[in-house]
Amino acid sequence: MSYAVDFTDVSTEGLESSPVAPALAGLRANEARYFKNKYDHVFTVEPASKAKKTVAWVSKILADERRIVIAATPLEATEFEVEGIRMAYVFYEDGLSINVMYTLDDAGKRAVGFKLSDGMDVPEELGSFKFARQKSKLAGTIRGSYFVIKGQY
Repeated sequence: MSYAVDFTDVSTEGLESSPVAPALAGLRANEARYFKNKYDHVFTVEPASKAKKTVAWVSKILADERRIVIAATPLEATEFEVEGIRMAYVFYEDGLSINVMYTLDDAGKRAVGFKLSDGMDVPEELGSFKFARQKSKLAGTIRGSYFVIKGQY
C-alpha cells in the first residue's frame, strides 16, 4: 500500500526492519520536505515488493554504469516526474537511500545519488566514493555522494 510521507510527524512506517529506522525515516522525510517545498509534489512511497520496476531500473543503472550491486534489501521505492525530470528513490534496510535524477531532455542532467542514514556504515559496494556531510533537522547528519549517468535509460 502506498502512502504520502509526512515530514512534520516523522514515522518509521514501512522501515521498521531497519536497524537505523528512525534515521532512515528522517532521511525519507527530508526528501519529502524538499519535493513539497521545491516542486509542490507529494512524496509517496510504496513497498519495494510492489515497486519492482523502479527497483529494477535503479539496479540496472548502477550495474551498467559502475558495476555496483547493492547487497541490502530494498524496503520502499517511488518513481515520479517533476518539471521534465524522472525521479526514482529506493530506501534500503541498512539505511541507504539511492535516488536517480534523469532529465528527459537529452541535454539535461542525469545522476545517481547516494545518501547514508545517520548511524550506518558505508556499504562495502560504495567504498570507493567520498561522502560529504550535511546536517538535517529531520535526519541528523546525512552523508551523500553521487555520480553522473553517461548512458541512456
